Amino acid sequence: MKILITGASGLIGTALRRSLAEKGRGMLLASRREPKDERHIQWDPSTGFADEDLVRLEGLDAVVHLAGESISGLRWTDEKKKAIRDSRVQGTRTIIEAFARLEKKPKVFISGSATGFYGDRGDSEMNESNSAGDTFLSEVCKEWEAESRRAEDMGIRTVLLRTGIVLSKNGGALATMLTPFKLGVGGVVGSGKQWMSWVSLDDVVGIINFVLENEEIHGPVNAVAPNPVTNAEFTKALGKELYRPTILPLPEFAVKLVFGEMGDALLLDSTRVVPKRLLEAGYEFKFTDLQPALRHALK
Repeated sequence: MKILITGASGLIGTALRRSLAEKGRGMLLASRREPKDERHIQWDPSTGFADEDLVRLEGLDAVVHLAGESISGLRWTDEKKKAIRDSRVQGTRTIIEAFARLEKKPKVFISGSATGFYGDRGDSEMNESNSAGDTFLSEVCKEWEAESRRAEDMGIRTVLLRTGIVLSKNGGALATMLTPFKLGVGGVVGSGKQWMSWVSLDDVVGIINFVLENEEIHGPVNAVAPNPVTNAEFTKALGKELYRPTILPLPEFAVKLVFGEMGDALLLDSTRVVPKRLLEAGYEFKFTDLQPALRHALK
């Protein structure tokens, strides 16, 4: 099996590369950088692949598209929001345009998306059949997925991987939380009642491998653990693993004052997502409950 990966140097991409190497899969790694060996190919999200490089994409078994501008930061300026949108929508468009020019197209296209698709939905439980929300991230995910679905028109099995909060001490939301929690100044954010849909890094990689190998799976797939938790529950569990108090709350007004729209989206919005399609397909999660997942992530 020969697989092209974009975003291969990111948190998920790095773990996926390790897993695929262990399975003996052939990989082609797309990035902006000048290729340093034959495993690498140059790709720009805004302009795509050079004509002379397209031949290397012929006959791929799969493409796993993970590239995208980080959504974290102090605040979302107009420039940052444009970068978030363009890196996903335009980046996916250039991948699809490359597919259209191939004689032998990939068999499967796994395109990143996010649980942000559902937006702020309170206590309502979301599965893959639910519609998109109306937040900035929801709109980005809708456009992102619409570009990805163009691969279906070419006869390519297409999977939209709606990933939740990935647990890893090496990156993502958890890594950002660790410093204040270790200093004993971590605490509940806002009301603490907002839902957090999390997933272990091991399971994200496991899910991608599962999807690669199961030809019946297509369309949206929620890459989240079966048991989402509230912010208050997450805070308590993380404090327990770090042996630190979690008594200093971050009020909603302070979140809005410091982080603006980004704070609403990443800290206050409530998204309770379940992996209905994965469970129906028989995927066996390595971590279904938060406490052992955190313990493993922090090792």
